[in-house]
Amino acid sequence: MRRRPSEVSAAALSTLTIVMLLILTAPSALAAPCWRAPVTGEIVDRFRAPACPFCAGKRGLEFGLSDPSANEHVRSVESGVVTFSGRVAGTFYVVVEHSNQWKITYGRLSAVTVERGQRVARGGRLGSARSELYFGLRVSGVYRDPEPFLGVPLSRPRLIPIDGTLRRAIPEPAWTCRP
Repeated sequence: MRRRPSEVSAAALSTLTIVMLLILTAPSALAAPCWRAPVTGEIVDRFRAPACPFCAGKRGLEFGLSDPSANEHVRSVESGVVTFSGRVAGTFYVVVEHSNQWKITYGRLSAVTVERGQRVARGGRLGSARSELYFGLRVSGVYRDPEPFLGVPLSRPRLIPIDGTLRRAIPEPAWTCRP
């Protein structure tokens, strides 16, 4: 079957367009995420990779929360689908799978507000925690250190009027991740 030159040109143009779109979108799709921490607490215990799948180690981060009597909201660091929401050894855990197939575990929750199969948005409430929160990351089934993906607020200097005019609201800080 012979094709007309116009059909060949259209096919070549379509192929070239698809290749260019893939080339232009690939870096952004592979870019490392920069997340806000799921709670406002400080990291009190860091990731320590286990030597083998069943060896001792710290497979995530522990956040210490400042007020154990208060229930602090735990927020999803990225949008995704809840693949687990329930108790493990008497404690609530939530696992969210993101579009890149990374799975993030939020553990030691005092209560959960999501169910398995539910879609959550970035910053969406997953539940609450009291004194501590476990935060773990699995990529292709392997535990990875989530700390490099956690951003830090980058506050901007601002001028404060001294002539009696009203101050403007403090802007939301920008976030930056480690290179």
